[in-house]
Amino acid sequence: MSQKKYAVGVDFGTESGRAVLVDVSSGAVVATSVYQYADGVIDEKLPGANLALPPDWALQNPLDYIETFKRTVPAVLKEAGVDPADVIGVGIDFTACTMMPTRKDGAPLCALPAWRDNPHAWVKLWKHHAAQPEADKINEVARQRGEDWLPIYGGKISSEWFFSKALQILDEAPDVYEAADRLIEGADWVVWQLTGEEKRNLCTAGYKAIWQKKEGFPSREYFAALDPRMADIVDTKMSRDIYPLGARAGGLTEEAAGWTGLKPGTAVAIANVDAHVTVPAATVTEPGTMVMIMGTSICHMVLGRERKEVEGMCGVVEDGIIPGLYGYEAGQSGVGDIFAWFVDNGVPPEYHEAAQARGLDLHALLEAEAARLKPGESGLVALDWWNGNRSVLVDVDLTGLLVGATLATTAPEIYRALIEATAFGTRMIIEAFEHNGVAVNEIVAAGGLPEKNKLLMQIYADVTGRPFKVVATAYGSALGSAMHGAVAAGMAAGGYESIVEAAQHMAHLKDEMFTPISEHTAVYDRLYAEYVTLHDYFGRGENDVMKRLKAMRAEIVANK
Repeated sequence: MSQKKYAVGVDFGTESGRAVLVDVSSGAVVATSVYQYADGVIDEKLPGANLALPPDWALQNPLDYIETFKRTVPAVLKEAGVDPADVIGVGIDFTACTMMPTRKDGAPLCALPAWRDNPHAWVKLWKHHAAQPEADKINEVARQRGEDWLPIYGGKISSEWFFSKALQILDEAPDVYEAADRLIEGADWVVWQLTGEEKRNLCTAGYKAIWQKKEGFPSREYFAALDPRMADIVDTKMSRDIYPLGARAGGLTEEAAGWTGLKPGTAVAIANVDAHVTVPAATVTEPGTMVMIMGTSICHMVLGRERKEVEGMCGVVEDGIIPGLYGYEAGQSGVGDIFAWFVDNGVPPEYHEAAQARGLDLHALLEAEAARLKPGESGLVALDWWNGNRSVLVDVDLTGLLVGATLATTAPEIYRALIEATAFGTRMIIEAFEHNGVAVNEIVAAGGLPEKNKLLMQIYADVTGRPFKVVATAYGSALGSAMHGAVAAGMAAGGYESIVEAAQHMAHLKDEMFTPISEHTAVYDRLYAEYVTLHDYFGRGENDVMKRLKAMRAEIVANK
């Protein structure tokens, strides 16, 4: 029998699920497999039904998650030629908050014929933003009651989070709420499917469901003030048993072993969130370094030794990332998505033709053209709110803005301005942390964007004035999950006692580093000042034109 031991990490993303097979001794990713969800992001109409969804909805089919296990795990075992007996653990991570209603046996309501045509019976993906009225109510009632937990979440609970989505189900589909024996994170649901054990993870509970290690959930009195029907939501539809990261949730059932090709009883770790699980995979287990997971959105993760209040942070949770430390989260809800929108909708035909002639994809061509521009040369500045603002304003009803365009403005100039806008958004977040005593001395980047766009990385270094290091693998989340799988397996099985120990062996950075160019930083300081002026004018209530336009659009669409 081989002496090498392996762990599997499965990363459930927005459009697809990815599995990696990782050498436990070195952290080397020996095989990967991706499954594109058959139903993808459900944001126009329900599968098999002619029911159009309203704006700001984003659903998923949980059966795509099971199919991910069936497709990807056997594929990585086959690709690597690894004996399933040598796989000691499985870890999973998930976009969050991605929540769903189920029966008490775990059956998703949307999989039952009686509920299939009700959109509230489906999984609400993280970027489902239609629960903003419910989030507003959650925040208003919390402010009226002086709830101590509100400042821990930056002063606002997001429409993306658990109780906003739960309250929307109760408001708009009380029959679905009543039929749901459990309301549960997708992350915890898939672990339930693998192990037969419903065990809820500390990370999503802490960051997305207002749970804290010392205080627990908000009080029954708070939920009753929110809606009397919701008073006992935690005890009737959730659980007060919250499990630490790296703990063993259970072993693979016979059925799950059949799906994956792994051995029954293989250790499965308590679930985690995609951004948070990436931090130890980025070698970061101490305060002072921000980990940025850069893809369709950005999550900004920082560690601290004490709990501080930071404007617009998504939360601070004890043990939420690394045991023994406070984990802070902030984020930008549109980054790669903004660039993709522009490439899909705003680029003239000649650039498509030039890209084809040069054998480049359109992003690569625009990057190359934009790299020829100097900072400030385009005369443009933008606000990065195409998908709302997560931090520091916590407002999904904000929208994008481009200032300075003329008849001479080109597509590469706009592309660069959009990159710069997202970098300015990151700088705003860093300054909020530092202003409140949470140090950000250097930055480690992970995710898809650092792999694809070197110009973007240099602009971020120039705008923030900080060096950027890069995780050695493009699969940071999945690697982090595999690391937690190795911890769940434990030392006796060939794994590790703690995630800190696992990081020492399995996490690595690339040799390359992006260092700020001082003359660029000087120009970006001036552009950033303009960004801040626009940010505060449109984002802090002085001019709510974005919200008025969005409301007008919703009104017209509803009456169409």
